[in-house]
Amino acid sequence: MAGPAFRAAPVRVRVPATSANLGPGFDAFGLALGLYDDVVVRVADQGLSIDIAGEGADNLARDENHLVVRALHATFEALGGRPPGLEIVCANRIPHGRGLGSSAAAICAGVVAARALTIGGAERLDDAAALRVATALEGHPDNVAACLYGGFTTAWTDEDGPHAVRSMPHSDVAPVVFVPATPLSTEVARGLLPSHVPHAEAAINAGRAALLVTALTARPDLLLPATEDRLHQDYRAKAMAPSAELVGKLRGQGHAAVISGAGPTVLALVTAERVDDVIGAAGAEWAATRLDVDADGAGVLPLG
Repeated sequence: MAGPAFRAAPVRVRVPATSANLGPGFDAFGLALGLYDDVVVRVADQGLSIDIAGEGADNLARDENHLVVRALHATFEALGGRPPGLEIVCANRIPHGRGLGSSAAAICAGVVAARALTIGGAERLDDAAALRVATALEGHPDNVAACLYGGFTTAWTDEDGPHAVRSMPHSDVAPVVFVPATPLSTEVARGLLPSHVPHAEAAINAGRAALLVTALTARPDLLLPATEDRLHQDYRAKAMAPSAELVGKLRGQGHAAVISGAGPTVLALVTAERVDDVIGAAGAEWAATRLDVDADGAGVLPLG
């Protein structure tokens, strides 16, 4: 059976940063944010060439261990076969090891680029199949679902694999991120979680997670109670003490602050009129950035 045919022209893919968990939605909720990595990929006659600018340029692999390459190869295999060679240029803006979905962005960039480079790729690998490929590489679907689909996503896994549904946050919701200079390994953060939690704590989280869907999409005034968490943030606090302290400080002043993903970035979900208040409450030692919610997810853009 003949393998797939590939486009000669390069493709440019843009992928958003993401924040997972959002407090109580552990390993389920994701939010796409308006901070982007761009990746340009071209099919070559042979070999592998990788050029990286921006975040990770000094330490990322430039061989088949690079996460974009791994995702490209996995997706090409799902589509029937790899091209003979690849040329890849990465412009990275998403901080690495900060809980903003840099690995999910790299994976989704590879998945979307491989699909776009394969003639008939979109018909052969729909969005649900793309989510399966991305999740197999990432290990869980929360960040990759938000990165692929944009907006606010709820992801889950059953016997048929990963799934996700998407909605858009209320127009008044304004994400603000506080990104510390020091990274934190996701594996280290996960290693601090207990194997069991009290039933009462799990029940509180279930209620808060349900409330957060309503708060994000229709009732931003409920964001503070809706982002309360009992499953993971307190257990991880000792690995990111300044971030945990900032979350407590902001919440004490009425701002819906959480640890972004596995940390150590802090995410505040506030209304537009409270952006200056939450930035001021954090103090001058924290560099804050107000980001939009990305509505589109990973996509192919025109070159140039």
